[in-house]
Amino acid sequence: MNNNFEYSKILNTVDAVVFTYDNEELKILLVKREIEPFKNQWALPGGFLRDNETLEIAIKRELKEKANIESIFLEQLHSFSSINRDPRARVITTAFYALINNSNYKIKADADAIDAKWFLFNSNFKLAFDHNLIVDMAIKRLKKNLEYRPIGFELLPKYFTISQIQKLYEIIFDKEVDKRNFRKKLLKTELIIETDKFDKTGVKRPARLYFFNEDKYNEFKKEGFKFKII
Repeated sequence: MNNNFEYSKILNTVDAVVFTYDNEELKILLVKREIEPFKNQWALPGGFLRDNETLEIAIKRELKEKANIESIFLEQLHSFSSINRDPRARVITTAFYALINNSNYKIKADADAIDAKWFLFNSNFKLAFDHNLIVDMAIKRLKKNLEYRPIGFELLPKYFTISQIQKLYEIIFDKEVDKRNFRKKLLKTELIIETDKFDKTGVKRPARLYFFNEDKYNEFKKEGFKFKII
């Protein structure tokens, strides 16, 4: 048996679909590329894996360098390995998705990006490489995970109203839900705690503010539960 074969040179990258919830709109973070290929086109933040990095370390570095974002919820999504997905070489990318409350960050383009902006997640944009495919898969994963884990709270401010949560779920699942039924199901989970604070920013009667009960969530995680409230 002849074991003298030549290893092919395959490069590895990481990319991230970063979601945020802002003014009752779900958005994703995109950066404008400064270099070829796809110069001046919008893309997901990401870049090449370095020899001394794990995938997780690489994507955290790229988010910090590309958009000044760090210390966020991250989950590995999928590896994309179409042969011609990058015109420079054979490149396999491992994609992550992230959830942040953007009020905690001031995004700023750096490294090989000339701009960084939030876009509505359902915008009709044509992204560089196969990044549209990655975004589509990230949205599907987000929907699936929301049925089992209350990760949507990562997108909300520390204090929030029940209406804000409801609107977030309606946007992600693209369906209207019954307000009274949603409220009843959510309160029954005991995953939110009522405060004596009120949201006075709107023109309507001030709404009660709540915060996420992380202790209850950790308890549920050990027992196993399905967080399906719509």
